Parts: sequence; structure tokens; C-alpha cells
Amino acid sequence: MSDTAPLPPPALGAFSYVTVGTADLDAALVIWRDRFGLEVAATRDGPDPALAELWDIAADDIARQVLLRTPGVQTGALHLVEFTRPGTPVREGAQVFDRVPKNLDVYARDLPARYEELRAAGLEFRAPWVEMPAPGGLTFREVQMPGHDATNIVLLEILDTDYVHSPAGYAGIGPLIIVVGDAAKETTFYQDVLGLELVMQDLLAGPDIERMVGLPAGAGIDFRVLGAEADPMGRIEVIEYQRTGGTNLFQRALPPATGTLHAGWQVTSLTALRRRLGERDIEYREHGALDLVYGSGPVLSFVTPAGFRIEVQASDARRQ
Repeated sequence: MSDTAPLPPPALGAFSYVTVGTADLDAALVIWRDRFGLEVAATRDGPDPALAELWDIAADDIARQVLLRTPGVQTGALHLVEFTRPGTPVREGAQVFDRVPKNLDVYARDLPARYEELRAAGLEFRAPWVEMPAPGGLTFREVQMPGHDATNIVLLEILDTDYVHSPAGYAGIGPLIIVVGDAAKETTFYQDVLGLELVMQDLLAGPDIERMVGLPAGAGIDFRVLGAEADPMGRIEVIEYQRTGGTNLFQRALPPATGTLHAGWQVTSLTALRRRLGERDIEYREHGALDLVYGSGPVLSFVTPAGFRIEVQASDARRQ
């Protein structure tokens, strides 16, 4: 490569964690730890000055934290943070088309059996599970359940595909679904700036989709899944509901709000990403070296074109 040839973007790959704020950590753990069987990778109790500095809040706004993940898997973890004075849930009152972090997708083994187990344990679902075709000749099963703090948890099984699951039959966060106003622009950002791979994309349209979602005639759902082709965990699924209104609610997703707040990546070095952000005149913040529950090292943060917050840490916890 010549000195003047453009350098490729850094390949961040699968995200390391999604941060979800909660007003009641114990209630959240009933779902993620007790029902789904995710392993507790790290905990931190009490005020956290380092995390507070990263988020521009008071240290005593933070009460407790837990990092949960699929046993033996580093990507797609869940960072739960209980706030002492929790704010409004990010998705409270949100409409289907509102632009906001929407779903936490969790892979489940033998979804019909998991569905019956959870119902017997008293958990509720928005509707019975369904089976549908997916792009590329795949078939998937899906069911949506209301989660804690106005989150929406989607249990997902892709048939004839083998993933790592917990002993209870669940994985961590596969795709994180965010609703945006311009899927093409958001996708370009993830590819060009973060070096994520476009794993899947499709346009769902037609009378059946219009009736199911409530779209106007002739509209559709433009969705694109980005991450690492080789890793089913830690992906971002960008959805644009075409020919709809929708309010941009990403400004709500700031601590100490509860619900899905942002995603974070861990890398060996920030140099390539810092250079790429500078080349594209993208504003970002340097937070210096911070000792956080998921790793220690320098952190920078920025937002995507849609307004979704990204944190990247050059962490000592990063797998080489």
C-alpha cells in the first residue's frame, strides 16, 4: 500500500457490551441471571467515580453494577447499572416508529420449550412465538417479551444454526435493534468509520408486512445487520420504517435514564479509530484511562448519525 493510499477503517467487530440502566438491579437479575442463566463476569457495588466521569454524572448516582455474559463468550455482554435516582425509561411511551434503541435480541435454544418454561414461571409475552423465513434461506423463531425498565426483549432461534448457550438455553445479546431515520446513512457510518461488516440486509414490504406492523400502503422495513460475520453476538441491527413519522428519542438515552443506553467495544488500541474519526471530522471525546467494571484503559466516545452513543476502550480485558 502506498503512502497516499487511503487506510482501511479499524475493524471493531462485535460489540463487547450493551449498557442498560435499571431502577431495580435485583428485578433485572431475575430475568438475565436466574431465568436466562447468563454468568456474572464482574460486579461493582457503590458509587463509581470512573464511570461517573465517563457519563458526566455524580459518582453517587451509581448504586450497583453487574456484567453478565454467555458462559465463555466475551462479546455481546450485558452491563446492568442500577441508579440511585433513576430517570425516565428511554422507551417509556415510545411508538413503534420512534427512533430509539428498541430491542435486546437474545438467542434461545429450542424456543418453543423456553417459551413454555418462562410462561410457567409467570413471565408474560406480547404474543405467542412465531416461525418465519429470513434472508438467505434461513428460518427463525421469535417471541417478544416486556422486560424490566420498559425494555423489549426478543427471544430468537435461527433454525439449523448452532450457537453457544447458557445451561438454561440462552445466549447474551445477539443483535441490538435500533430504529433510525436513514438506514443507509447509519450503515455507511458503521462500515466506513468502525469497519463493521454488513452481515445481512433486506427490505420487508407488501400487504402482510403493512398489516402486521401498521405501515402505510407502499411502505416497508429497511433492515441491515452489522457486526462480525464470524461472530453471531454483539451485532447492531439498524431498522428504518419507511414512509412513517416517528420522533427521535436518542437524547433520552443518557444516564441516569433506565433502559438501553449505548453499546461499547473493547480494542487493543484506539489509534486507528482516533485517526478515522479525525479524517471524517466526527466529533469525539477523550476520557483518559478509566478503571471500569468491564476493563481498564483509555476510553473515547461519540455518537452515530442517528444519535446512538458509542464507547470504545483500549482495554486490558480485550482478547488478543
